[in-house]
Amino acid sequence: MADSSSKSKHHNTRLYHPYQDLNVPIQKLYNLPTAPDHLFPEEAARTHRSCADNLQYYTGSAYLSGALVGTARGTLLGLRAAEPTDSLKIRLNHVLNSGGHSGRRLGNSLGVLGLIFAALESGIIHFRGTDDFVSSAVAGLGTGALYRAAAGPRSAAIAGAIGGISAAAAVAGKQALKRYVPI
Repeated sequence: MADSSSKSKHHNTRLYHPYQDLNVPIQKLYNLPTAPDHLFPEEAARTHRSCADNLQYYTGSAYLSGALVGTARGTLLGLRAAEPTDSLKIRLNHVLNSGGHSGRRLGNSLGVLGLIFAALESGIIHFRGTDDFVSSAVAGLGTGALYRAAAGPRSAAIAGAIGGISAAAAVAGKQALKRYVPI
């Protein structure tokens, strides 16, 4: 009886030998857990992120990515657009204004896309009861279509197709990384 609990205890652990790279005779091995520790059992039972977690993750990472890329692009445009006759102070002001404007604009746009995607994906997962490839692809399709809906049905259809393909490619890439790239 004690032997079976011992096996299940060691099933989710890995041996850690802190002195393996040193040539010392100490053989101290520790069993470390391989699964993450959770404070509450409800957290361990979850198979996917909650709606609030999705909203924070997708919106925040999309906004940050957009702000960084937009700032870099705006800074380059500001450097190119500066007149050689302008003083250093005027050039610097132009570069900072251009970088800030582009960063805010792209960050806000991508943040809105992340917000829509997170809301749609969480809703689809809730109603379907499963978190899979289809949920993400349909959420991407809906995100693109909703984002460009004001520009007309043709633009919404094209943006929806691009969004669905992008979300499907992102999920497939994530699965390929998990499978083929050792961590």
